[in-house]
Amino acid sequence: MLYKIGSASLAGIDAYMVEVEVDINYGIPHFIIVGLPDTAVRESKERVRAALKNCGYSPARLRIIVNLAPADRRKEGSAYDLPIALGILAHLEAFPQERLQDYLFTGELALDGRLKPGKGLLAATVLARQRGFEGIVLPQENAREAALVQGIQIFALNDLGEVIRLLEAPESVSPAGFPEAELYPPQDWEVDYAEIQGQHHAKRALEVAAAGGHNALMIGPPGAGKTMLARRLPSILPPMSFEEILEVMRIYSASGLVKGRGAIGERPFRSPHHTISPAGMVGGGLVPRPGEVSLAHRGVLFLDELSEFRKEALEGLRQPLEDGTVSISRISMSVTYPSLFMLVAAMNPCEDAYSGLSASPIECTDQQRFRYYAKLSRPLLDRIDIQVEVPRVEFKDILGQKETEGSREIRSRVVAARQRQVARLRESGLLCNAQMRNREVKRFCPVTGETRELLQAAVDKLGFSARAFHRVLKVARTIADLDGAEELGAVHVSEAIQYRALDKRR
Repeated sequence: MLYKIGSASLAGIDAYMVEVEVDINYGIPHFIIVGLPDTAVRESKERVRAALKNCGYSPARLRIIVNLAPADRRKEGSAYDLPIALGILAHLEAFPQERLQDYLFTGELALDGRLKPGKGLLAATVLARQRGFEGIVLPQENAREAALVQGIQIFALNDLGEVIRLLEAPESVSPAGFPEAELYPPQDWEVDYAEIQGQHHAKRALEVAAAGGHNALMIGPPGAGKTMLARRLPSILPPMSFEEILEVMRIYSASGLVKGRGAIGERPFRSPHHTISPAGMVGGGLVPRPGEVSLAHRGVLFLDELSEFRKEALEGLRQPLEDGTVSISRISMSVTYPSLFMLVAAMNPCEDAYSGLSASPIECTDQQRFRYYAKLSRPLLDRIDIQVEVPRVEFKDILGQKETEGSREIRSRVVAARQRQVARLRESGLLCNAQMRNREVKRFCPVTGETRELLQAAVDKLGFSARAFHRVLKVARTIADLDGAEELGAVHVSEAIQYRALDKRR
């Protein structure tokens, strides 16, 4: 007899429908799974057999053929254990088989029948709602992420016995429900800009970067506070909207990084080690997985010791920085991941870490400079809007008792500036100045009078490329937004030009 159970599989961060067809007859025992299963799927038959036996059901003397449709798409993972087991249980009349049509099922089975957490359950819940299912049945530990989707019942269960009880008597099992405070925990930052003494110029540069969503590079000797400054950047970024939270959650859910927790309320902060591979940075693998650029979506990607990263990994950043997405193509599939992030990087000023700053009496040799900056291509540096020097901390600042401005005050200015940008760019569908294209730059950043002379001098003396020229205008527009000014002034353009430290050092 044939039984059909709805399940789901991941393609990138989206789920697509998989119909688990279980055909059962009596005869010589046989269990086969078809439909392009990977090793984990083929091993489902052993897990299902053991789970059913340990729950008091015997699938002996059954000829079982399982087809995962569509059969021409590769299936991976262990989430088909539960629907396969339910097909066999329907044949054993453990519950009315017609109730299988009411729910979408997904979950790995332990050998004792427990449901183990999986990944991609947020996307599967969205799919279940789109397909008109009454509810979705999934492991208990995935309940909070699935509960973010409104308009569908979430049955987060512990074991196979509870699933059978749901199908026998649906009224006896209540759908999962969580208070909003538990799904969306309040932000509680452990770090604050008030803890940083000195470095006022660098703090101002990062405030501008946060206000406009600009990429930033800090150049300074070890111990100057570059990492401290970068790690506090999320505390001054605007709070995420509900749509942004769902975007981030879908990526983290597909990566298996949200088991047992609710929404990710704070903006992501990713800081990969400089030994990361190109595939680890942008995503990849035989079955494509999100890379660091996607895990940093709507947040910050911090690259410490920028010049120590592989050149291939750094060059792979160019498309995500420009397009806000990254496309990965393999023989079996092609997926696109969102990757709209702020790139914040830090590096020493020279091969000799303590030389090369404008305030240092020691200068790098041309050979040292060439070796140290060889991995940083001009197209990559042009995509970094703000390049600022972070000098050594003065002794008076190290022992300073003067109160410095905290993250709360800085964040209020950043939020106000972002609100101005959203209102100005609403027709374009953009969210911040860093996303402006050439036509928006031309419209909202007019160059006249004194600002024109300043920019012409910068282009002539510093050799700005066309891309660097437009990025200076974007930064100047953000500085004007922080000041509440409608028009770009010479003071705004002048400050933006100061944030091109590497151009000044050429």
